[in-house]
Amino acid sequence: MELAFLGGATTVTGSQFLLDTSDARVLVDCGMFQGSPNETVRNRLPFAYDPHDVDALLLTHAHLDQCGLIPHLVASGFHGSIYATAGTMELAGLVLLDAAKLQTEFAKRAVRRERHHHHLPRDAEAELRASGLFKEVPYGAEVTVAKGITARLVDAGHILGSSIIVVRAAGQTLVFSGDLGRRSSPIIRDPTILTDADYVLLESTYGGREHEPEAAAVALLAETVNAVHDAGGVLLVPSFAVGRTQDMVWELDRLLAADRIPKLPLYLDSPMASKASDIYRRHADYFDDEMRALIARSGDPLDYPGAIVTNDPAASRAIKDAPRQYMIVASNGMLTGGRVLNHLRNLIDDPKATLLFVGYQGEGTLGAHLQSGVKQVTIDGAIRDVRCRVRSLDGFSAHADEPQLLDWVGNFAKAKRTGDAGFPKTVFVVHGDPEAEHALEPKIRGLGFNTKIPSWRERVRLD
Repeated sequence: MELAFLGGATTVTGSQFLLDTSDARVLVDCGMFQGSPNETVRNRLPFAYDPHDVDALLLTHAHLDQCGLIPHLVASGFHGSIYATAGTMELAGLVLLDAAKLQTEFAKRAVRRERHHHHLPRDAEAELRASGLFKEVPYGAEVTVAKGITARLVDAGHILGSSIIVVRAAGQTLVFSGDLGRRSSPIIRDPTILTDADYVLLESTYGGREHEPEAAAVALLAETVNAVHDAGGVLLVPSFAVGRTQDMVWELDRLLAADRIPKLPLYLDSPMASKASDIYRRHADYFDDEMRALIARSGDPLDYPGAIVTNDPAASRAIKDAPRQYMIVASNGMLTGGRVLNHLRNLIDDPKATLLFVGYQGEGTLGAHLQSGVKQVTIDGAIRDVRCRVRSLDGFSAHADEPQLLDWVGNFAKAKRTGDAGFPKTVFVVHGDPEAEHALEPKIRGLGFNTKIPSWRERVRLD
């Protein structure tokens, strides 16, 4: 049995792993690479396998870096089933449309630069075919996905419907962590604890980093909103449409209810985010106890009072003329595209504006450059001075930090030692930038595990 690391290896995006037995081939995630041009160029490369030969795809969750290449996979000949939770299925329907648009943009840029031989046109039929291939899997159910291969999905606590996937094949148990959520985060349940595996693939997004305490992050958010109010300014929050936007609306609604912030107008400038919020509301069975109790007491905490949803592009452009003070939550979260860039153009040199990052910024992205404190950036080919205030909060991250990652993987060693049944033979450190992977890996080894940081497109034989 062989495992190929075709994405999410020495990089935090493009998650894609191929399990190949003598009887079947199963893919776990098929994500798009995001970030710098050195990353996104990989989206134009041919698949490292023939999609016709893949029997099934297991999807951990509906973020672009997990599912973004599915339309291209289907257009290239994949016709197997795609297994996911109901929440992931619905959210993926939104994200796949966005993914197809992005793939069209990549292809057009490549044509202009005359650098590509692997054209990625948008294929509306592929989007529809991909949607028809999905099969719903409830949390906890073990299903046969290919000859000799079963899969069980359990809650990863990252976004609605996100999963840790337990695969059984050739007498071995493989655990794919997907993106592990932060314990005690709002809305959804905490990540499921597992204790037995032969191999574990562990994400490392926040390797070497520890989130600030949640209470401190909430206090800083309140302080930032109040400062924007006092300055007569604008708060711009780049936010991923699925997951992070819902968390931010929840936090702002709670602060307003507690009289910790003034009621500033809130513009939700992401059509995808508003549709994603509706999907969240339809899946209250995924909510944690706190969220359910809050709904029972006070209605809909995913609805900031008087929030203005701007689905129309003209309404989005008109926000800049609105009376100040106000807040904007817009996608995408790393400033690599989307409507948030239009707002950034208007606010980058405004000393009364605040740019607030609340999520991970991939290496080489505009978001990462601004977060690092640069004084000038290039937007639309022009050099712009950064005069707005730039702040970052990592206490709202949807990812587990290093201590939580170590706690989670440490459960596989409890009451066991090397060689015991259920004690992993290897923990593969994946889905992280090199610095994060190399920071986390020796600490996992310190728990008694054999570890490996696989390289991109490396293939490993599993005993």
